[in-house]
Amino acid sequence: MDTILKPDLASIKIRNKLLPGDLGYIAHVHGDLYAKECGYGLDFEAYVLQGLKDFALEYDTAKDKVWICEHENRIIGFLVAQHRGGDVLQFRYFIFLPQYRGIGLGKKLMQEFLDFMKQGGYTKAYLWTTEEQHSAIALYTRYGFKLSDEKPSNAFGKELIERRYDLTLNR
Repeated sequence: MDTILKPDLASIKIRNKLLPGDLGYIAHVHGDLYAKECGYGLDFEAYVLQGLKDFALEYDTAKDKVWICEHENRIIGFLVAQHRGGDVLQFRYFIFLPQYRGIGLGKKLMQEFLDFMKQGGYTKAYLWTTEEQHSAIALYTRYGFKLSDEKPSNAFGKELIERRYDLTLNR
């Protein structure tokens, strides 16, 4: 049995500058991975593309932040903090290629997201996910996100439950 070596967290570079092609690649990774791992269809990819279109049109480097994770000159994961007015951020597009999961990269980005919130004067954040994302939900709740809403959805090409998690920081 072959042992697959996980990359070392120190070898991952994180870029905070959004470049042409990044948003399209975020859509590609979401569409491809979630089709394979969760059975999501084209409706899900359209949902992601709509959100990315809105983000691109509203992107403000003073209020938003991107974390583009790269390894050996290849994009391997993302996180987007999108301003939503006042002191509220939306936590979005948090995904890594499978071989980069479980190396501490998620924890690193969660901490960087929290640091960005504090530095930017944001006190509230929220995210939407699905009931199927058990590992991600465990990470979100470990960092203080609390379940605040659930709704049935057909937006991903199959029936499931979407869940909203909210985080409030003390000033």
